Amino acid sequence: MEKKKASVLFLGKADDAYVEKAVKFCQMNFSDVSTHLGQWGDRLPEEAVAWEGDYIISYLSRWVVPAALLKKAKIAAFNFHPASPSYPGIGCNNFALYEDAEEYGVTCHHMAAKVDTGKLIAVRRFPVFLSDNVASILERTYEHMIVLFYEVLGLILNGDPLPEMEETWTRKPFSRKEFNQLRQITSDMSKEEIERRIRATAYGEWQPWVEIEGYVFSLKPQDRE
Repeated sequence: MEKKKASVLFLGKADDAYVEKAVKFCQMNFSDVSTHLGQWGDRLPEEAVAWEGDYIISYLSRWVVPAALLKKAKIAAFNFHPASPSYPGIGCNNFALYEDAEEYGVTCHHMAAKVDTGKLIAVRRFPVFLSDNVASILERTYEHMIVLFYEVLGLILNGDPLPEMEETWTRKPFSRKEFNQLRQITSDMSKEEIERRIRATAYGEWQPWVEIEGYVFSLKPQDRE
């Protein structure tokens, strides 16, 4: 099958199996793919900043794409967000667990200068169970997101325009400050509140912070046993 003649800038997370699948799909189907993968804190490569072409695809990317670069995408610049439109910004799955959300999801949206504010392209939703924690909800999120990726890219490969849904984001994006506050546990909190925060933020080496007499400690899994 002949590749679609289009120039694609792919921005994603380094060392991630789902990102690797998305990159491989793009390379199989587009004639020109410029790929840049990174982690939090990495600088956006100069080659990416200087790129000009047809599509910018952001998939679990750790970079905020500058407005000047977005304008260089002749056809579309879109992002795959690991949450439903009810949870824009950072720490989205954490806030969903904290709020005891009954459903969660993944979103594809056109990119705007301000993070997670662009017009929605497509949304997939799935239920949240009482047994869910950060690890389990992330696993299902990534599984649904790669399916959504194939569906949206299928539109492009079929020559269809990317839609703009009537559905919109329901709140302003969560900030890192709000996420850090969610991770804090203090002595005046109830047992129920502490349990909610642990469920919502404990994930591997990422654990809630405990404040005792002005000192802040990271709560380790063995401390809860």
